[in-house]
Amino acid sequence: MRAIALDEFGDVDVMTLRELPDPPVGPDAVRIRVHAAGVNPVDNGIRAGYLESLYPHHFPLIPGWDVAGVVDRVGAAVTRFAPGDEVMAYARKESVQHGTYAELVSVNERVVAHVPAAMTLVQAGGLPLAGLTALQALSAIGVSHGDVVLVHAAAGGVGHLAIQIARAVGAQRVIGTASPANHEFIRSLGAEPIEYGDDLPKRLADLVGGDGRVDAAADFHGGEALAQSPSLVRHPVRHCSVVDPSVKEQGGRYVFVRPDGAELSTLGALAANGRLRVHVSHELPYTEAAEAHRLIADGHVRGKIVLNVV
Repeated sequence: MRAIALDEFGDVDVMTLRELPDPPVGPDAVRIRVHAAGVNPVDNGIRAGYLESLYPHHFPLIPGWDVAGVVDRVGAAVTRFAPGDEVMAYARKESVQHGTYAELVSVNERVVAHVPAAMTLVQAGGLPLAGLTALQALSAIGVSHGDVVLVHAAAGGVGHLAIQIARAVGAQRVIGTASPANHEFIRSLGAEPIEYGDDLPKRLADLVGGDGRVDAAADFHGGEALAQSPSLVRHPVRHCSVVDPSVKEQGGRYVFVRPDGAELSTLGALAANGRLRVHVSHELPYTEAAEAHRLIADGHVRGKIVLNVV
């Protein structure tokens, strides 16, 4: 198979297109012929070696944890999928080597979900990591019917999905921090935009009235947003971050997304019912993975970047 891979950590130029062996198919594995691979900030970290202390890494290393495509083969013990099925998966494994910037990838069936007819494979390729991050973050802070929820970095890959998921589970109001250029986009998702900055607590108080606080806050950016969050919620335990574990020192929750096929199916059902859409701002051939990493590093991507592998 052809794949984008690297033999050493470094800048975007260490990624090259080469021929590598097809991945094997274990008894409980699903091999996917990749059509689309979502690009996430963590991909930049892997390429640069920033996660080397967290996972075993092996070269040649294929980046990528998001995948959507068509089942190519299944293991003997697999019961829920068959060749020809359109599927998606958050394909993080216990070690980093066999990622999704490739023509083929094998993953355990428990992390795989069917792609609903309402989604294209490109949209599905951008959903798994970001969608599961949003879903698990909102679950960690107990977002439910009637809540007023603040989403930091609401126009980004995780944030724009978190807005929609919060609305789908019954949040009364969702407020999203974003630059003015993204405010109309935030409104189109069903949220109220607010600009981030030093005076966010005051402007938020003016917006929500009462005691000036929200029920829950989800941080998908870190930095100033995380520092402000404890003062913006009524109870510190109802704020979380997916960026910085120090949120626990503030009394909040740290969320590191887990692969979960059942939860991914839940997100697929929301998409099928018209309650969740993945905004793909950039669709690039996988041979342009370096450009995708540059765009992610810039930090101003609206929605998702997806690589086409077909």
